[in-house]
Amino acid sequence: MAAETSNFDLNALPDSEPCPFCVIASAYPYFDPNSPPNPSDDDVDPDKVSPASFIVLSTPTLLAFLDIMPLSPGHLLLCPRRHAQKLSDVSASEAAELGQYLRILSKALVKTTGVQDWNVVQNNGAAAAQVVNHVHYHLIPRPEIRASGRFSESFTMFGRGVRSELDDEEGVILAESLREGVRLVLEEEASKAKL
Repeated sequence: MAAETSNFDLNALPDSEPCPFCVIASAYPYFDPNSPPNPSDDDVDPDKVSPASFIVLSTPTLLAFLDIMPLSPGHLLLCPRRHAQKLSDVSASEAAELGQYLRILSKALVKTTGVQDWNVVQNNGAAAAQVVNHVHYHLIPRPEIRASGRFSESFTMFGRGVRSELDDEEGVILAESLREGVRLVLEEEASKAKL
C-alpha cells in the first residue's frame, strides 16, 4: 500500500531532543487517502513510536494524527512532514496542501463524530502557546454542552475544557473511522467534480 517512508535526519534538528512530530513522520509511510490501510496494517500501527500515534492521513507532504491529550474525541493534529517550526517557515506548496486537507479533515470530523462545530487553531511560538516546535494545526470538535445542561464546563476557547489521555483502543477505532471519513469525503468530491 505505502510506497516509502520519509527520509528525515532527526539529528539535524535545532533542538537537542528529536522533534516528536518528525519522529512520527519518519516512522509512518504515506498512503493513498482514497484507499486507506486497515487498522491491522503496519503502515498505521500505533505502536511504531512511543507514545502511540494514531495516523488519520499520511501524504508525501503532511500527516494528520489524533492528539494524545484531546480536548474532545476526534481532536486532530495536522502538520507538514518536513520540520518547520512556524507557519511562516512552510513552503507555498506545503501551505496549499495544509489548507486543502484542513477542509477535507473538517468534513471528515463532522461526518465521523457527528459534531457540527469545531475549532481550527494554529499557534506560532512559545508566547502563543505552541508546545511542540513543529508547525501544526489543531482540529477540535466542539460538542454542544449547553444543551446537555453542563453550564459549568467551558468549551468556548481553545485550551479550556478537560483534557484526558487518549485510550489506545478508542484511538485505533477513531483513527480508522476518520480515515474512512476522509475517503468518503474525497469520493463525494470526486463524484461532484464529474457532474
